[in-house]
Amino acid sequence: MKLKLGIPKGSLENATVDLFHRAGFNITTSSRSYFPAIDDPEIECMLIRAQEMARYVEDGVLDAGLTGRDWVEETEAKVETVADLIYAKQSFGKVRWVLAVPESSPFQSVKDLQGKIIATELVQATRRYLERNGVTAKVEFSWGATEVKPPVLADAIVEVTETGSSLRANNLRIVETVLESNTQLIANIDSWKDEWKRRKLEDIRMLLEGAINALGKVGLMLNVQKSELDAVLAVLPALKKPTISSLSDSDWFAVNTILDESTVRTIIPRLKEAGAQGIVEYPLNKIVM
Repeated sequence: MKLKLGIPKGSLENATVDLFHRAGFNITTSSRSYFPAIDDPEIECMLIRAQEMARYVEDGVLDAGLTGRDWVEETEAKVETVADLIYAKQSFGKVRWVLAVPESSPFQSVKDLQGKIIATELVQATRRYLERNGVTAKVEFSWGATEVKPPVLADAIVEVTETGSSLRANNLRIVETVLESNTQLIANIDSWKDEWKRRKLEDIRMLLEGAINALGKVGLMLNVQKSELDAVLAVLPALKKPTISSLSDSDWFAVNTILDESTVRTIIPRLKEAGAQGIVEYPLNKIVM
């Protein structure tokens, strides 16, 4: 038996392949094939655009796939959400679909767009957003380069952003957030009911979440004399509490902990001052909670 798994083609492709690598799966993609190789004989991968993923999972063409919550909502697909995987192509965080208008525009809220034209790739979700706000406007599907359409081809746009830099570069300002989204592992409802496929998906979820937990973290181990242990521990933040082990010399301890990578350059000199010796920093692939 094999699990048919959809990998998002496009902007999330590289981040997804990298995440699976961190989780222990090696996926090899090719520009000439829509069927990436994976080093797990129980999984069969297929590259599918994130916009279409939920529909293929709902129809059972795929048992499961990775796509944005935005595209699940856009297509209103009936699928099982297995995991929220908070990562994206740049920041491994959430993304926002925002209503944006030209800097010089008089529009200050969605209410000001009554009777206007809005360009977006997220048509249905935008229409539902307008309905919730009691606004009637024309929503046009945009095939791309949406940021360049106002003010000539549209009065406003609804576009996805992580940092807002692309919008600012095109002299657009954000009016409101339409929808927050993150990557999800979704499953076909019948596949989720299948005992073998569900167990396989739960294993994948655990490993992917472990890989995400390890992003930006490193391990640190060191030795310290008993008399200086408290001083060293006072310097260390920890995921929970550091692991402390006795060494063969009863006057010495080994300390092992997990830190944010961004703090290590500050903490290591303070640890040395406090009496730590043999300090070793090492990378982490997974933290399974």
